Amino acid sequence: MSHLARIERTPSELVLTNGIVERRIHLDRFVTTTSIRRLDTGNEYIRSVEPEAVLKIDGKEVLLGGTTPPPNRAFLDPNWLNGLQPDPNSLRFVGLEEVPIQRPIPHPDRSTSPWPPSGKAIMLYFRSDTISAAVRYEVYDNLPVIGKQVEFVNRGPKTVLLDTISSEKLSIVEGESNVEAARAWRLPNLTALTDMAFGGGTVDAGSAVHWEIDPRYQTQVSYELKTPALLNVYPPVGPGLDISPNETYKSIRSFLILHSSDEREKKTLDVRQFFRSFAPWTNQNPLILHIVSTNIEKVKAAIDQASECGFEIAILSFGSGLNMEDTSPANIQKFKALREYADSKGVRLGGYSLLASRRIDDENDVINVKTGKTGGTIFGNSPCLCSKWGLQYFENLKTFIRETGFHILEHDGNYPGDACASTKHPGHRDYQDSQWKQWKLITDFYGWCRGRDVYLNVPDMYFLAGSNKTGMGYRETNWSLPREQQHVHARQNLFDGTWDKNPSMGWMFVPLVEYQGGGAAATIEPLKEHLQDYELHLANNLGYGAQACYRGMRLYDSPETKAMVVRMVNWYKKYREILESDVIHLRRADGRRIDFILHVNPTVSPSAMLLAYNPTGQRQTEVVNVPLKGSTAKVREKEGKTSTHKVKDGHIQIKLDLPAKGWSYFPIN
Repeated sequence: MSHLARIERTPSELVLTNGIVERRIHLDRFVTTTSIRRLDTGNEYIRSVEPEAVLKIDGKEVLLGGTTPPPNRAFLDPNWLNGLQPDPNSLRFVGLEEVPIQRPIPHPDRSTSPWPPSGKAIMLYFRSDTISAAVRYEVYDNLPVIGKQVEFVNRGPKTVLLDTISSEKLSIVEGESNVEAARAWRLPNLTALTDMAFGGGTVDAGSAVHWEIDPRYQTQVSYELKTPALLNVYPPVGPGLDISPNETYKSIRSFLILHSSDEREKKTLDVRQFFRSFAPWTNQNPLILHIVSTNIEKVKAAIDQASECGFEIAILSFGSGLNMEDTSPANIQKFKALREYADSKGVRLGGYSLLASRRIDDENDVINVKTGKTGGTIFGNSPCLCSKWGLQYFENLKTFIRETGFHILEHDGNYPGDACASTKHPGHRDYQDSQWKQWKLITDFYGWCRGRDVYLNVPDMYFLAGSNKTGMGYRETNWSLPREQQHVHARQNLFDGTWDKNPSMGWMFVPLVEYQGGGAAATIEPLKEHLQDYELHLANNLGYGAQACYRGMRLYDSPETKAMVVRMVNWYKKYREILESDVIHLRRADGRRIDFILHVNPTVSPSAMLLAYNPTGQRQTEVVNVPLKGSTAKVREKEGKTSTHKVKDGHIQIKLDLPAKGWSYFPIN
């Protein structure tokens, strides 16, 4: 069933809906959201009224919409709306206009995914003598998502200071009620995301999303009024921006994902669907070789092997000696020639650059607001992106990428959110505007890369700014453990990392050469002597539909090694559509028994695939339940004979019989 977005208007109300979710905005005398619902369950999220945005300008609070206080904040009786008055601090509502869904960054799409997602958008306009503001709402076809953004224009004759802005403030029905303070509160059944996400590689790294207590909510059960029932979206610091006359400011973009169930798999499927739709570049999932040298002949040999084995990208990795900050003619020419050579072999070439997790000097590093000195940042010491060094760094990278034609940037130690108290850096004024200015600088750079179709590996949640992939989530020193232990860790990391990320969104690691120690017991080189471990690394990652940093100088060292790599790559490409589809988490690896997952996608064939792994030193046999829809399913093991299974109580049963250290796959239609 298709759920197309639509906007409905009555004299007193605006309704944004697609048949899955709905947002109702009251427009008579005052503007406020009165309802946000998931329609298939009927669940209501709004318990009380709030302004549609809150700005603080020159120290004074300015509201977009809002009302005088209602009689009770535990629920909203529609009859109360007749007795409420506009908040006296609110700007005058002056009209509305349907507008197209916005396209916030350029995207030369390499896939068939439509972008931006189709839907409907509307702007609500507010005004005073010196301020114009607008609130953009978006609702999308077939997605349980509502988007929002605020714009502000200084219409006055003087520059003003935009201290803070809350672009989404909602009194939400609490996720649970406790009299005493809970150790960890259960939050409401929705996911709030923004494009201002840094400081981590998970959905929880949404640093602009704040679940707050609401002391105005006097009837809550919590004795100390500590229930987190107020959703507030605003930058952690600032923005603290000087806004000149006629200058426009746009807030961060926020998105509400309304879930039909609080069951973990169903909730995270909504999140994964969101990223497939709003950041379709994350669906790109090329096989990547990380080369640890910049010697011309060695790099060419590695590119040759990547081409022969079906790998699609080569990155001059960390430790290779590449310096993308060096824009000298000789350096540019060397790597342009290597990029042209890679192009001739059908391999896209790129490189690694380290940004924030290093020290430059006292003049250019982040100044700690508490000490007035460098140090104490998230990475210990870190350059300020808006320092003289930082501004030049981005210009150097743009020059290098533009003139070499590099297709990929692995951007390590990216901006984690440090605010800088320096008043001497040319790119920001002081502490209050430093976070916003640095975040804007790096996201504008990533948007520039996306417009050039530069593939971005970024160890952070910059997906909505244009990055393609982040770390799946692993401890680097674990790759120095014995190979047998690495495999269990790898599948644990893949299982855990694909709850909130699609397989294509996270990279793993394979130590073809020694990494973080461990010696011969941890590394795969010489490759021909460890074919079983090498194949299992490929089976772990490709079986989950994820790519890894295959880090070394080569992919094969013998005909037998090459044949194995080519066989595994060909298998992956044959089943690529289903392997890159959603993961249904069935049994996490524990090193004791068979672990297994299910990929599902009703739009491809096969429409499901079971992957199973035996980590033990003995043959393991087990009959497992596999969740499926429908009445029957056709199943085969590997390329064997197909058998028909009846679906009973939402499951079929499959017998697993795996040799020691073995793995298998079961295509299902």
